[in-house]
Amino acid sequence: MTTTRTTRTALRTAALLVTAALAVTGCGADGTASGAQDAGPAANAEVPTTDVVSAVRKDPAAAGLLPADVRARGTLALASSVGTPPGATYLPDGKTLAGQDIDFADAVGKVLGLRLTREVASFEAILPALGSGKYDVGTGNFGVTDERRKTLDFVTYINDGQGFAARRDSPLKKITALTQLCGLTVATGAGTTFETTLEEKAHLCKDAGKRPYDVKTYADQGALWISLQQGRSDVVMSTINGLRYAVTQQPGLRFLNEFKRLDVGFAFKKGTPLAPAFQAAVNRLKKDGTYDRILKKWGTGPSALTTSRISPPEIR
Repeated sequence: MTTTRTTRTALRTAALLVTAALAVTGCGADGTASGAQDAGPAANAEVPTTDVVSAVRKDPAAAGLLPADVRARGTLALASSVGTPPGATYLPDGKTLAGQDIDFADAVGKVLGLRLTREVASFEAILPALGSGKYDVGTGNFGVTDERRKTLDFVTYINDGQGFAARRDSPLKKITALTQLCGLTVATGAGTTFETTLEEKAHLCKDAGKRPYDVKTYADQGALWISLQQGRSDVVMSTINGLRYAVTQQPGLRFLNEFKRLDVGFAFKKGTPLAPAFQAAVNRLKKDGTYDRILKKWGTGPSALTTSRISPPEIR
């Protein structure tokens, strides 16, 4: 089959995503990330840089909820997963981080009067490292699920969730049941709620007498999109906000639909004493208008929460 100009452009765009990710993170040829997952030049060209954080001031009431030892040292170890906008990515200099997760963490740090020492880590490595005490808090668009709440605490700051995207020539229009994926290849991120959902529901195809779907997981977002562009995957399952952004950057793709909403939060080890202070800080940002300014900057207004909560039940 002859490749059209549009398809060639799309593949070049997706290839740039992988090239940038390899350059910045030191990914091996097998796609295993040693650090961040850079969104690449195609995404970076559209990343907003409006400053919505520097004017935030310390709130003594929220800061007073911190444990005494944390207030004394004035720092927290923060692990950030870096993938694609609007969550977190690199600016074109390959060093400066930007994204909704970055702005929220920085703003909360200011409210609490803390310096966050940020370390970039792979998505699938952060949650186990919180339990071991390597990090105090983690960000990475972590959805709050009942399974995760067994071993972790969360302080919510947005609502995002699960969705699907496909090539424009796909017969898929809207996915309301996972049995619509039977017989297809689904690309998704490693260690995510999407992978868990697909694995837990894999029996549905067998129960319906259909051929099972094949799940391909990727630690690198660029490789995930190339798999879709090249036809090695039929559909991508990822975050609603991330998918909406990604399809605007790559020709020949379209967002299918939202599948399930999830609250998203800062992640902590179970029983953390930090949660009340973080909750108060997020709610302070809502009160002073910073919260809405961050969402407006990243075009994620529909992700707004009415109030921050500590480890709420999973949205069903």
